[in-house]
Amino acid sequence: MIPQSFIQDLLNRVDIVDVVERYVPLKKAGANFVACCPFHGEKTPSFTVSQSKQFYHCFGCGAHGTAIGFMIEYGGVGFIDAVKDLAQSAGMQMPEFKAEKPHGKTEEGDDLYAIMLKAAHYYRGQLKNAPHAIEYLKKRGLSGEIAKEFGIGYAPDGWQNLQAEFPDYNSKALVAAGLVIQGDEGKRYDRFRDRVMFPIVDQRGNVIGFGGRVLDKGEPKYLNSPETPLFEKGRELYGLYQGRRAIRDAERVIVVEGYMDVVALAQSGIGYAVATLGTATTPTHVQKLLRQVDDVVFCFDGDDAGRRAAWRALENSLDQLADGKQLSFLFLPQGEDPDTYVRKLGKDAFEKMLGDAKPLSQFLIDELKSRVDLTTGEGRAALLKEAKPLVMRITARFLGRIIRQNLAQVAGLDVQDLEREYGIKETRPVKAGPARGAATPVRGPARKVIQLLVLRPELHTLADRGELAGAHGVGTIRQDEIALLESLLDVYEQSTATRVGEHFRGTEFEAVVSEIEASVLKSAEADFDAAELENQFADDWHNLHLAIEAEVRHDRRAVLQQKLAQKQALSAEEQDEYRALLQPQRSTQAS
Repeated sequence: MIPQSFIQDLLNRVDIVDVVERYVPLKKAGANFVACCPFHGEKTPSFTVSQSKQFYHCFGCGAHGTAIGFMIEYGGVGFIDAVKDLAQSAGMQMPEFKAEKPHGKTEEGDDLYAIMLKAAHYYRGQLKNAPHAIEYLKKRGLSGEIAKEFGIGYAPDGWQNLQAEFPDYNSKALVAAGLVIQGDEGKRYDRFRDRVMFPIVDQRGNVIGFGGRVLDKGEPKYLNSPETPLFEKGRELYGLYQGRRAIRDAERVIVVEGYMDVVALAQSGIGYAVATLGTATTPTHVQKLLRQVDDVVFCFDGDDAGRRAAWRALENSLDQLADGKQLSFLFLPQGEDPDTYVRKLGKDAFEKMLGDAKPLSQFLIDELKSRVDLTTGEGRAALLKEAKPLVMRITARFLGRIIRQNLAQVAGLDVQDLEREYGIKETRPVKAGPARGAATPVRGPARKVIQLLVLRPELHTLADRGELAGAHGVGTIRQDEIALLESLLDVYEQSTATRVGEHFRGTEFEAVVSEIEASVLKSAEADFDAAELENQFADDWHNLHLAIEAEVRHDRRAVLQQKLAQKQALSAEEQDEYRALLQPQRSTQAS
């Protein structure tokens, strides 16, 4: 592994503007440089390079990174080669380091990508010799052209057919790739047998897994590749690579439940659909899609299972919501799925039905309402209790406020009362800087502090870390943001010159750091002077501390109130504590 200290020193010596301009002509635009994005087609420049912060970001497709990231993504080279190239241009001597096992290779050096591609070609070739599989696809309304576009193939019946393609059938790589299963007694056999095969492709076009659909009756109907060094089902979406152009043109993406749904919709001219891979929609799926488009429609069967899947998708989307983005839910008529519906009624009818999709804000409240009796106070209280952990995860400022208003109206409360009970405090207004276009929404008290730290690392000296101690386990404060905030403070205490985008590459914080760095490019605070930033940071830190303190007090008050409700006597100390905890609430009500 190359030492992190060398990587940071390298990034502080090279200029990302010079690196990008080797390949892409840039134009000066204020403090930054812009160009049409080299990673996706566009006519209006949305690719921005920040010389002061030394990173690039595309506001169209979400591409983001440092000079090293650009060399990897644009040049198609590996991490080590990218570092070597930049080090050579900067006149720096590469340090000695122990090379890590390359991604996509086994300990023996076998290239799993090449193995998966070879398997895909094999299955594709076998389809030509499987008339019953071809007939099945024809009955499902698929043409040869669409089968070719998605690389659909066929895994023959039998136990060791892959041995014809891979003479070294005992290779560990075949097991590592998920193509072959090794039994307890060491006997090997093909994972996929007598199934129509759907290659799963990553965003670079590499085959990373397969989904197999049984032809006749049998279980499971769909069989996916297991998790491998290449394939992680919670991160990948079937059809995203093939549909990238249609998604961009439609400015919308539909999320369905099966491979056949994606392929059938594409056959009907609706190429902007993707499918999860045998798992519920994950936050990573949502984040990946919202980087592509602003409009995501989840399409589910109208039965109970479909509604449960929709609710899981909603729960996993809440942290990713942003003002200006729309997530909605479409439920098909009973007994229909996208495949059968579009084949029966056609493209126009299906696209017209998309207009009936229910916005997330409406689906959230409608679903919660259906679980309680709103005619009673107890039912409305249960509604508010069940809604709280969901609503508190919504960090989109305006959408969150609107949902809270709608929720308060249903429960018969003023929104101010609801927000007080939920421990939500409005942040103090910031001083307006010059107009800079629409900014990425500020997520909450912790996120605002993080954003200012990334903008001006020197502000870490103003942070009182002891005030974060109470945040751990607090329901309304996002724990991932507290963890990131503490990590940033650790990093900046060592060096304020650290390029955090590179520092957090490959960690759980990589995506959120990229998002925050992008928001910094258009934040009003970017035009503040040092004194203004210090004042703003002090305000935001104070608000974060108040939010933590308020929730801690709320939780403790609830514990004591529960004891009283259960007819348990409070000790003298607890009585004093309870009176003190009630005081802020009474003062607020009196005002």
